[in-house]
Amino acid sequence: MRAAGHFNELRRGVPRMSPALLSTRLRTLVRAGVIERFEEGNRISYSLTPAGKELRPIVESLGQWGIRWMPDLGDKDLDPHLLMWDIHRNVDLGAVSPGRTVVQFTFRDVSAPARNWWLVITPDDVDLCDFDPGHPVAATVETALRTLTLFWRGDLSWAQALRSGDLELHGPVRVRRTIPHLLRRSAFAPTPRPPRGRTAGSQQVISASP
Repeated sequence: MRAAGHFNELRRGVPRMSPALLSTRLRTLVRAGVIERFEEGNRISYSLTPAGKELRPIVESLGQWGIRWMPDLGDKDLDPHLLMWDIHRNVDLGAVSPGRTVVQFTFRDVSAPARNWWLVITPDDVDLCDFDPGHPVAATVETALRTLTLFWRGDLSWAQALRSGDLELHGPVRVRRTIPHLLRRSAFAPTPRPPRGRTAGSQQVISASP
């Protein structure tokens, strides 16, 4: 969670959670002293308390552990809402050109209405839309949901995805060259992986001479 977030913003970040359950979880975190609740007119916002901020390294360690030891993703683990929300939160605004840049994402293997997404990028902000915002599209990323997820996790490079044909990038050359620099990967992407074949569920057999 960032320094502060409104309820609807938090809800978009956990699309599988119902509004009622999210409200319950937030009330529990407030009572536990992990977050604070503020009223801003008709809007409610939340921010981390010092105790909540102290949990950051613990949460980050859990994320690193998951990337390192749970490498295999089932189909149920793939979610375009979660993926695009995380990607939009990590766009590198330092690599943005002046004006507005709109990048459309089309997932070949996802049915409507979650097939198409748009990032509306300016030097100051990034908006994520699951409907056509009506602005000219500078580039289109066409790929499978798993391919973009693997790139986001750090399991697959942008160049590898392009060479395999699993990812196609359409648009002017100048914009196509910029896209990989805009899309920063997960903070956990650099996490070292174990040797292939060794996961949290694997067993190591140790033999010893009598």
